[in-house]
Amino acid sequence: MEDPGAKGLRIACFGRPGSYTDEAMGLYFDGQDFAAAYFPHFEDVIQAVASRKVRYGVLPIENSSTGGITDVYDFIHRYDCCVVGEKYVKIDHCLLGLPGAKLDDLREVYSHIQGLNQCRDYLKYHQEWQLHPYFSTSESAEKVRNMKDSHIGAIANRKAASLYGLDILAESINDNAQNYTRFFVISADREQVPAADKITLVLTTQHRPGALYHVLGYFFYNGMNMTHLESRPLKGRPFEYFFHIDVMGNLSDPATDRVLHNLAEHCNYFKILGNYVSDRGGI
Repeated sequence: MEDPGAKGLRIACFGRPGSYTDEAMGLYFDGQDFAAAYFPHFEDVIQAVASRKVRYGVLPIENSSTGGITDVYDFIHRYDCCVVGEKYVKIDHCLLGLPGAKLDDLREVYSHIQGLNQCRDYLKYHQEWQLHPYFSTSESAEKVRNMKDSHIGAIANRKAASLYGLDILAESINDNAQNYTRFFVISADREQVPAADKITLVLTTQHRPGALYHVLGYFFYNGMNMTHLESRPLKGRPFEYFFHIDVMGNLSDPATDRVLHNLAEHCNYFKILGNYVSDRGGI
């Protein structure tokens, strides 16, 4: 359990110091007194939050190039956590190696699977490299430092290069120059914030033709801007899905509350995961 007498907030963060999630955490909690606990798996972060060992967790939820990070949606729902905030971070991948290593020296490259996927065009020109999906970009940089082999590199950011004493062998190698990742800040409890303007919810529709169309119509006909829709399969129910939806609004607004209440009555399952302040300045 989180110790209420402990100094500062305890926050679970995916990856290691120098990861993009670490950057998102620092930006979101800037100016606050907090202590970070780092975890190598998404589920570890969410379990720490659900068990109240930490107050908050920070982890990636979608990328502008590769889409939603579906495991995170599943774990948040499974462990009954709440979304209390978001942060967008610009992703600028670099190829890192040991000090003195050259690009021609490389034979293997480590990174998180998202990092590898976001640099596919660059990596196509180096098909002789063996690619290793790893826990996170920052842990990949740490691994290169620890292995002390000039034939091994990592895809990570500039901060990771500095933290782990690596050279930057190639800069800005991601396919999309406007590459952003959105990060969720989660908690075991929902928080009420007067300035909240984004709602994240999960639902299942009735299994009949046009069911999703009618659900989305609630937002359209009531002037509510839906900003994201992600489908996830229902276990044991082939070709039926959970839908994770982001829509702009504040639950304290009676009109918004009425729309969502009416919508819930036409769904087999409906749950609001959070109402929080959108990161308008993030991109």
